[in-house]
Amino acid sequence: MGGNWNTERELQIIKSGGIWYKKADVHNVSVNIIDNTAILLNRIDLLAVVGGNEVTNPFIVTEVYIQQNGTWKLGSLSFTRVMTRGNN
Repeated sequence: MGGNWNTERELQIIKSGGIWYKKADVHNVSVNIIDNTAILLNRIDLLAVVGGNEVTNPFIVTEVYIQQNGTWKLGSLSFTRVMTRGNN
C-alpha cells in the first residue's frame, strides 16, 4: 500500500473524511538539501481511521520541498507501507 500526490490531493483526502490521521510517530529522519530543493526521508508509524476502522501501519515517507521566493512548498509526497514482523 502506498501513494504519491501533492498538497492539493492530500488536503482533498483529509477534507473528504476518507482518512483521519490521528497520530504519526516519526522515526529515522534524514534531510538532504540541494540548492533550492529539500528531500526528507522518514520512517513513521501512522495511526489512522480508514473506512471507520482504526489502524496502525509503518511507512517510509519521502517529501520533496522546493524553495520559491523564500518559502518552502511541498513538491511531492510519496509513502510506502513497509512490512515488519507482526504486520504481514
